[in-house]
Amino acid sequence: MFVSTNPNPCRTLVGDCVIRAISIAEGKKWADVYIDICAEGLNMCDMPSSNAVWRSYLLKNGYAESYTDGDVHVRDFAAKNPKGVYVVGTGSHVVAIVDGNYCDTWDSGDESVTICYKKGAVKNGNATV
Repeated sequence: MFVSTNPNPCRTLVGDCVIRAISIAEGKKWADVYIDICAEGLNMCDMPSSNAVWRSYLLKNGYAESYTDGDVHVRDFAAKNPKGVYVVGTGSHVVAIVDGNYCDTWDSGDESVTICYKKGAVKNGNATV
């Protein structure tokens, strides 16, 4: 189910979806995630919004990575995963899914999931999603 939420203190609606999604998934303040992601980007000599940067951040913070074939929409992925915390990428957007609810500033349910990170899902180095 879609849950309208925006942890950005200025209520910005675009350009910070990576920070918003991770903030929601981690239950951390938007500013704290922003600083952490910027530090990760600095360490990697890359921009904080780069896929490689937020991927690295998530992997270091207990997420496992899994790919999809792109045929599953955010709404359906959320419905099929009623338990757990996920950060999913669609190719042009990032959204948090928490216990079957996709949390975003807009209803991104029709977007196709291309990559997913599940909190605490590492089993022998492979994602179990």
